[in-house]
Amino acid sequence: MLKYIAFIFLLSNVCSLYGQFKSEDFKAMKFRNIGPAGMSGRVTAIDVDLSNPNKIFVGSASGGVWLSENGGTSWSPVFDEQSSLSIGAIEINQKNPSEIWVGTGEGNPRNSMNTGNGIYKSLDGGKTWTNMGLENTKTIHRIIVHRDNPDIVYAASLGTPWGANVDRGVFRTTDGGKTWKKILYVNDLTGAADMITDPSNPNKLIVAMWEHKRDPWFFNSGGKGSGLHVTYDGGDTWKKMTSEDGLPKGDLGRMGLAIAAGKPNIIYALIEAKENGLYKSIDGGKKWSLVSTKNIGDRPFYYSELYVDPKNENRIYNVFTYITLSEDGGKTFRNIADYGNDVHPDHHAFWIHPNDTNYLIDGNDGGLNISRDGGANWYFVGNIPIGQFYHVNVDNDFPYNVYGGMQDTGSWVGPSAVLKRGGIRNSDFQELYFGDGFDVVPFRKDSRYGYAMSQGGNLGFYDRETGKTRFIQPNHPEQETKLRFNWNAGIAQDPFKDCGVYFGSQYLHYSDDCGESWIIKSPDLTTNDSIKQKADKSGGLTMDATNAENHTTILTVAPSSLNKDVIWVGTDDGNVQLTKDGGKTWNNFNKSLKGLPPGSWIPQIQTSEHVEGEAWVVSNNYRRNDYTPYTYHTTDFGKNWKRIADESQIKGFVLSVIQDHKEPNLMFLGTDAGLYISFDKGQKWHHWTKGFPQVQVIDMKIHQVEDDLVIGTFGRAFWILDDLNPLREIASNGESLLGLDFDVMKTSAAYLVSYRSYDGVRFCGQAEFKGDNRSYDRIAFNVWKKPKEKAKDDDKTIDLKKENDDKKENDKKDGGDKGAKAKISIYNQQDSLIRNYQRKVEDGLNKLSWGLETNGIRYPSRNEVKDDDDLPGGDDVMPGTYKAVITYENKKILF
Repeated sequence: MLKYIAFIFLLSNVCSLYGQFKSEDFKAMKFRNIGPAGMSGRVTAIDVDLSNPNKIFVGSASGGVWLSENGGTSWSPVFDEQSSLSIGAIEINQKNPSEIWVGTGEGNPRNSMNTGNGIYKSLDGGKTWTNMGLENTKTIHRIIVHRDNPDIVYAASLGTPWGANVDRGVFRTTDGGKTWKKILYVNDLTGAADMITDPSNPNKLIVAMWEHKRDPWFFNSGGKGSGLHVTYDGGDTWKKMTSEDGLPKGDLGRMGLAIAAGKPNIIYALIEAKENGLYKSIDGGKKWSLVSTKNIGDRPFYYSELYVDPKNENRIYNVFTYITLSEDGGKTFRNIADYGNDVHPDHHAFWIHPNDTNYLIDGNDGGLNISRDGGANWYFVGNIPIGQFYHVNVDNDFPYNVYGGMQDTGSWVGPSAVLKRGGIRNSDFQELYFGDGFDVVPFRKDSRYGYAMSQGGNLGFYDRETGKTRFIQPNHPEQETKLRFNWNAGIAQDPFKDCGVYFGSQYLHYSDDCGESWIIKSPDLTTNDSIKQKADKSGGLTMDATNAENHTTILTVAPSSLNKDVIWVGTDDGNVQLTKDGGKTWNNFNKSLKGLPPGSWIPQIQTSEHVEGEAWVVSNNYRRNDYTPYTYHTTDFGKNWKRIADESQIKGFVLSVIQDHKEPNLMFLGTDAGLYISFDKGQKWHHWTKGFPQVQVIDMKIHQVEDDLVIGTFGRAFWILDDLNPLREIASNGESLLGLDFDVMKTSAAYLVSYRSYDGVRFCGQAEFKGDNRSYDRIAFNVWKKPKEKAKDDDKTIDLKKENDDKKENDKKDGGDKGAKAKISIYNQQDSLIRNYQRKVEDGLNKLSWGLETNGIRYPSRNEVKDDDDLPGGDDVMPGTYKAVITYENKKILF
């Protein structure tokens, strides 16, 4: 049985004023990143400081830039304050390694790609960054710093795959990024897919231009805009290579380029055409010849990366589903990184040390790998938590577990906290289902079981203990009727029946026996537009039919927890459907959401736990080149709608929304640019930019018992914000509460627990991931102190000498501890004082900790006891209800 400790608070010294929420004032509410990192995410860019090869910068598709200064042992994020964490390129100025350029927007235009907002520059080794423009390029996949003049920088923009835009091609700055000029442009569907420079001539560049277009239901690679271009004068003039120069005839697609640094007259090109081939030039790119069409890669839209050993022009690394190596100039290849040597597939970034060419770094869909022996053996970097989750879910265990499916790395479950030493480790997570992972729904009655999905509607009922999985995807009773399942199909548990589950194709399916049998509870709820049902022919020059473009399907299912007959459904082609009679009749509100373009994506609908007819509809339309935020609210079953998210307050398109189950005014919004919070049911939103990265927040849950916000991000794995009670009080009383000089807010109940010792390795060094654990054996009182107003620039007339003298005098009075302290007194149910101590109070929200202990005994000691020293802690208290009296002396604080 769980043992709780509850609290009653008494308060003194309160002065009422007005306030306003600022996330920096709530830094004590720390977001915990629990990982995992063993299942990492897509790495898209790598560069290394050649003056110090232990200094490695790595960019991820949606998780920002990470830095290791010890050769890959430990890592830290260095880009989290920026408003885009999608990275397409990293380039270090090797003559001044403190200067680093980052291009945002990943260069892998699959259905789950992330776009960016321009090019960034750091002059202090990645500590701080400045956006240097090109915000509308959406994707910058290559950057080149001029060898002799670092003020000259080239940026290759692939652009957005989702529509036409003119900010594509190659851009050049000659003043360190202050201004940019577009120097190579073809058309508004053709971007720069690759760009290389001649190491012996920095004014010579070769660029692969690529025409491509992605729709939500189809992808086309190739067109007349694609081609190979060369300049010898730094981009002032360009020549386009043709079939007369040895390139393939007809329309071309994506190309990957590589130059032999030791012999720059030798250049390789991997070219998508009617027949894909590896081409070679031995005269610096003037003439080309076909080397091979066999074993040269696959899926060119997703992988077109070639690298040549700087010391051996015949040694080529081809980076695609696997990494293959050629020792004969591309005539033959052999695998060096695949399932056989435990390296995750789908590779996108590669780096070779120019002097020690056995030193390799590889980035793939599963993270980062390092080899020191030319690829014979690989070290997986298991402490970069950049997993791309599509959904998040929780159960009711103690501690509760967190569930979710990740892009290309399966479906997983792991603990929200562990009652053992050493923190949350990668080994604490368990894979539930293979393939691309999506939603995971734990069985409410017993968390041993649950439902997990992979791409295209593959659905299984798993057993965590035995590992047995039963395939339960529904079929249509009429065999000739083909079911359409989205890449990320909609699923939901029946709130009223343990073994009840809903699943979406174009129909709503329902099972009341955990997937043993299914019935159809709806007609086709999509537009059933046959033009958008050609996913099996997608790809363009190279077919790429993987279910990623499945369309006219159900994305989200939202049964009401207040009425078993009320079910909402959202589709990928803009329909918002509602039944109030268990599926007998349906109403479509696709024309009721004012301002929403028809056919927009409906990824999430949330039903209220307070009002039966209340719901929120999240929509986004970026897959048609519209990055506007859309979210709608109804309180009357869709008769009336109000838009609660638009450009006036929200930056980035919306992916998720959730309402607190206890305080209806408290809401959270997940966007492409991070987390927003509202205290008035969505009328006003605050961007939470401190303590949490501006990463895609793709799904959220609030735990019904623990009062935690659990966040699934697409790029930074799982996060938890413990104890929402302070935010609930603001939502209940209004932001004016923050104008109080001093206040004590409600705190969650505490648990009396014991912690066991480590699993496995105790002393693991710094190379193993350790998720942020929760401390259950203490309580943190939520104490608010109104932040001091910052002095205006024109009020700097302070006598600094006198101020410093006053500070020293106050420090002496306080025993050297700066700032006033709160006095905390704990009383038991008999109103007897059992513990009293002091804690420093800082501006904003404070978490003043009590370790659930009584006053102890101070034993004789040689150390001098100060007047305000606390008594040492004694025995643990018993379970029960306790009273905390927190007082704070209002005195002037000098900073």
